[in-house]
Amino acid sequence: MKTILMTGGTGMVGRALSRMLVNKGYKVIILTRDIQNRVQAENISYAKWDINKKQIDLQAVQQSEYIIHLAGAGVFDKKWTAAYKKEIADSRTNSSRLIIDTLKQHSHSIKSVISASAIGWYGADPMPNRTVKQPELIEKDRFQENEKADSSFLGETCRLWEESIDPVTALGIRLVKLRIGIVLSNDGGALAEFKKPLRFGIGAVLGNGRQVVSWIHIEDLCRSFIHALENEKLQGSYNAVAPGPVTNKTLTLKLANIIKGKFFIPVNVPNFILKLLLGQRSIEVLKSATASCRKLKETGFVFLYPSIEAALNELVSKK
Repeated sequence: MKTILMTGGTGMVGRALSRMLVNKGYKVIILTRDIQNRVQAENISYAKWDINKKQIDLQAVQQSEYIIHLAGAGVFDKKWTAAYKKEIADSRTNSSRLIIDTLKQHSHSIKSVISASAIGWYGADPMPNRTVKQPELIEKDRFQENEKADSSFLGETCRLWEESIDPVTALGIRLVKLRIGIVLSNDGGALAEFKKPLRFGIGAVLGNGRQVVSWIHIEDLCRSFIHALENEKLQGSYNAVAPGPVTNKTLTLKLANIIKGKFFIPVNVPNFILKLLLGQRSIEVLKSATASCRKLKETGFVFLYPSIEAALNELVSKK
């Protein structure tokens, strides 16, 4: 039984990925600060770490063969004050440094590190008008992994995030970085926010709704992590997004149709309202970002939910 050491394992993605790994015969050790309140499960255990104090359970590291690195403060959890922006970046870079310093200073058997990143790396689509007319876009119009990081807050955060984990390669450890799109899950995240207005029969389209969303079903995301873990030919950065990006309006109305049928009213939420509610975060929900998954598909990865219809129907059917 191979053992995975996981950071960020108590979050939405980490919980789903842990379950999938255990079902595939792996043992998972989750690093957490709050070990006393964690309930042990079959083949899922917890070990203590404290990034601020630069402490980590060395035995947990030495028991593991792989690391899945998901740790990081939630980008949309709080208002983007200067202090919280620093926390978003530091939680990612400092956790990476703690891992690297531990691997440098102690004996271990780590073969690969699979690290989360995000498509925030790319910034906004350079040709939004074309994107509006062709949400399915030909490949040359989508963001590829060789693009430079954008100069925006999220672009810079993603650059620092990836650079902070890059030194593991100098230790002879294979590194894969998955740039994750908008994750659709029943356990929180973006889909929960899309559903909230539908309780009142409102399909809330954000802004003009023409901004493209590069999304991925939670199951496909977890499978992509395992694919990267099990296939040694994978190295470097890959976009973890579904093949069929859609506009915000398309996503909102398709979800509304599945949940409410014809019994909803589509309403455009003006930009200024979003700016009042979200502050600087509104930039991200109004931004069009179309990322390519071609590089990941060329490694043999097959999406279970390539279309937004398939993804939303599956998720809604479980509720």
